[in-house]
Amino acid sequence: MTGSTEDYAPHPHIGGRTAALRALAAWREAAPGAPRVVVVTGGSGSGRSRLLTGFLMLCEPEYRKQLPLDEMDPSTVPPDLPAPAVPAPEGLTAAQVLWLLADHYELNATGVEGVYAELAALDEPVTVVVPDVDRAGPVRTAGEPARLVREVLSPLAATETVRLLAEVPRPLAAELAGGLPSGTVQIIDLDEPEWADPEGLLRHAHAALSPEFGAPELPFTVDPAARLALGAAIGRRAGTSPLVVQLAVNCILMAPEGFDPADERFLPTSVGEALDLHARRLGTDSQTLRLMLTPLALAEGDGIPVQLWARLASAVAGQDMSQVIAGGMLLAGPFVQPDEQDADADADAAENEQADGGRTLLRLLHPAIGDEIRAGLPSVRAAQTQVAMALLEAVPEQDWSKADPYVRDNIASHTLEAGLLPQLLTDPALFVHADPVPLRAAIEAVPTEELGAPARTYLRTAPLLTRTEAPVTLRAALLETAFVEDGLTEYAEAIHQRLGLELPWQTLWSLPVSGVSAVTVGRLPRPDGSAAPVAVLVVPAGTPGARGIGAPGDESGSALLVHGLVRPDLLGDVDPEQILRPSEEERAAAPLGLSRGADYLRVWNRADQEVVAALISDTPFSSADLSPDGILLLATGRGAKALRIRAASAEIAS
Repeated sequence: MTGSTEDYAPHPHIGGRTAALRALAAWREAAPGAPRVVVVTGGSGSGRSRLLTGFLMLCEPEYRKQLPLDEMDPSTVPPDLPAPAVPAPEGLTAAQVLWLLADHYELNATGVEGVYAELAALDEPVTVVVPDVDRAGPVRTAGEPARLVREVLSPLAATETVRLLAEVPRPLAAELAGGLPSGTVQIIDLDEPEWADPEGLLRHAHAALSPEFGAPELPFTVDPAARLALGAAIGRRAGTSPLVVQLAVNCILMAPEGFDPADERFLPTSVGEALDLHARRLGTDSQTLRLMLTPLALAEGDGIPVQLWARLASAVAGQDMSQVIAGGMLLAGPFVQPDEQDADADADAAENEQADGGRTLLRLLHPAIGDEIRAGLPSVRAAQTQVAMALLEAVPEQDWSKADPYVRDNIASHTLEAGLLPQLLTDPALFVHADPVPLRAAIEAVPTEELGAPARTYLRTAPLLTRTEAPVTLRAALLETAFVEDGLTEYAEAIHQRLGLELPWQTLWSLPVSGVSAVTVGRLPRPDGSAAPVAVLVVPAGTPGARGIGAPGDESGSALLVHGLVRPDLLGDVDPEQILRPSEEERAAAPLGLSRGADYLRVWNRADQEVVAALISDTPFSSADLSPDGILLLATGRGAKALRIRAASAEIAS
């Protein structure tokens, strides 16, 4: 038996795992012969996360003070050292995890390779713990755990100044360890006999059955001998899985009527058997229970809103499941975890977006339950297709601004697994209203050649949206100008005409000319005495349509390209000498002013200094100018464009 001896108190959170804790304590101490890299693995539900959580309690100086260290086996207690870096990857991309680590150590690197180089150059070795690798990524089906192992954990493990502890799914554990020299890495597989913890499972079951810890008072929970015997039977049947122990207890306590603690036939040996036995004991077929739970097994994020459960279950089953769902909490309850969101949970939601607060989300108690249910489906892709269609039908009036936040933010993830995502990526309203983090992750999982032009525009704009956490109006404005840049003017017009949003600008035109070093606004006199507003661009000599600044035939310098300021017209035959620039007095009297940084522009109202438009770019601004009547002319590495600032239009109209 690998559990703790009777002479010591078990870890209060873990209740066992003595052998594993000893190995982790030796790693933390850098004891002679201890590996530099430790990989904790095991099947889903084997207790990997619980083990690392308990170990991190021992590594956090303040939390250690709350633990009975003097009563615990000294070989399981690591030395009192500064807390390790713990870049938790749940919901994050591999790149985000790496930059969390860089921020923790205050590195100055600007690129990925620089992070590893700076870590290797630190004066002292660094200790890094990465839990929950299986929960990496904003989209479950996009393969982020594998990317995290290959792009972050493997280079970290290869850096000799890094002491790494990672909790990794079994399929990826061998890959992470495979490239390291012998003696460098240790794999702790919690399902292997060396690391199994039958005593801990018994303690787990015994505690879960105890009224002291919340169990109802029943004959086999209040009687210590009966409780101990039942706990031993549950632990013995569960093998090496704490999750199976928890599910067995949940099923018994959820519906104790008629349960005979002496009959082990209804004590499960696996997650799948827990589902089947519970359904049978309640007089229902297992398929009904699995159909009820299928929407939760296919869900993304924090779970599905309770009001969508019956709709999605009916879609997957191909029949009305509303009555089954309404009366089925005894059946589904042991496997489901509700999450009550506060009414102000999304108080900072962007304008025209529904708040996420004041509702109940449902998710499965553990991802392993979802794995079991998905494995039993005839076709996950077909099931996701049915879910995706039901979610689309749940959008009121097909208006994404009115959609439930779950539908709006996760429809892309469901259609990704259904193989339908490219067909969805033609609606500018979805681009604007959906959370850009999961939407971007889902689109990035699709081969580029399968994406249409609007999706490619979204994909190149998405880093701006995610980096700035842009609210819906700014998302719409940035996408509007990106669509114009890429020649998709019909999508830009749709954002203006269909979404009912007051954007801070309208992009008038975009000119994809390279090398624009300076821009200025001006006026070109007409024969009738009026003047046409123009944009003057300084471009490399030889640019088509431009007039050289130097002597005739000199192609080595710069040239001037004259373009209509309001209309997208090149005016190649214009003599630049005829163009009139705004005077300083005209600029000072204009209602709007302009401020510029490397990657941002701000247009502000001179009367009250309020910013009326803020433009950011994924390429630096090389030049910008603002006409007295509020047309912003700017240049980046992509070329030049003109935006009519809405605030100026309103003021002039008044």
